[in-house]
Amino acid sequence: MNPTPAHRARKDADRALAFPQARLIIFAKAPVPGRVKTRLRRRLGAAGAAHIYKRLCQGVIATAAASATAPLELHASPDRAHPWLWARAREWNARLRVQTPGHLGSRMANALAGALQDAPFALIVGADCAGLRGETIHRAFAALEGGSEVVLTPAEDGGYALIGMRGQVRSAVFSRVHWGSDRVLSETHRNARQAGIGITEVDSAWDVDCWRDVKRWRREARRSMRP
Repeated sequence: MNPTPAHRARKDADRALAFPQARLIIFAKAPVPGRVKTRLRRRLGAAGAAHIYKRLCQGVIATAAASATAPLELHASPDRAHPWLWARAREWNARLRVQTPGHLGSRMANALAGALQDAPFALIVGADCAGLRGETIHRAFAALEGGSEVVLTPAEDGGYALIGMRGQVRSAVFSRVHWGSDRVLSETHRNARQAGIGITEVDSAWDVDCWRDVKRWRREARRSMRP
């Protein structure tokens, strides 16, 4: 019997990490129906949208683990009480933390600031970034190790699927950004230019927000399972 993608990812995760001093942070929400993937409720209902979110999150964690790059941290919102999050943290040997209050930018800045107290560089990825590849995570870490101040992976919807920093958090890139809009990437670059911060872009990716994205995700999943 062929091993499942999750089984292969767990085997890959047992290998030596390429950047053991770094941190790989996954931002995830408690999969409560009605609070996640709300744009999918019309098609799938609240419970169906939450189920999709769980599968997306599981896939991103598996990709992160299979990248064999850095220790995993699962940062939960609004808290870490949900048993599903605890189960995923145990399954993938990830440290479970709580996101700080505030808008997405402040939460990412705080997560990076905390990680960079002990690590030379750190990355954050979103739990719904189905198009993110392990190779991209590795290249992003390599860019940080090579001296890049900030790395990010643009997303097709105008945001980004991954952001990382080395040395210290550059909070300026997170200010005056319309989170959830198609201007996130351009406004982040604007902030970086104004603050004199260098950004290195690494590959591109896509995430799942609407029904069209779900259909694409399902097509990609079927394709990946073909022999």
